[in-house]
Amino acid sequence: MTIDVIMRLGPIIPVIVIDDVAAARPLAERLVAAGMVALEVTLRTPTALEAMAEMARVPGAIVGAGTVVSEAQLDAAIDAGAQFIVSPGLTERLGCAAIERGIPYLPGVATAADIMRGLDLGLDRFKFFPAVASGGIPALTALAAPFATARFCPTGGITAATAPDWLALPSVVCVGGSWMIAG
Repeated sequence: MTIDVIMRLGPIIPVIVIDDVAAARPLAERLVAAGMVALEVTLRTPTALEAMAEMARVPGAIVGAGTVVSEAQLDAAIDAGAQFIVSPGLTERLGCAAIERGIPYLPGVATAADIMRGLDLGLDRFKFFPAVASGGIPALTALAAPFATARFCPTGGITAATAPDWLALPSVVCVGGSWMIAG
């Protein structure tokens, strides 16, 4: 499965920060039942890898690791069963490691140089992050113009109210957010 296929599984990829492993499977079941099958579990808590493994047991769930910032985290996530990897930025070292391991990879970008670095590595699907803080829809529209083959998943500040505006952009395949989990 490619990162493009994963991005097209639905218009929203829930971005999940989870502290309680016991809550992981029920949350994944609710999200999959709601049609959100690509689930990004951020590596921001000590329980993230275990929670990710629990969520992966839910039929229909495609579970990935987010906030991956190092090769060691990449390997730990793969060992825990991650089916895709998301990072907040793009370094050549992490990008090459993800490509070498053959795992679908969605690196974060916020500038033209970031996108060009990704294209140099053979990547053309990116997480636009932090979307709102990086200039929002006008910034992504401007960035996407010279990179016709690039497609994006804006994440960071997206809400239920603003998601449709982002999804209306031709360069946007899906959005990431946590509004459906919070509260």
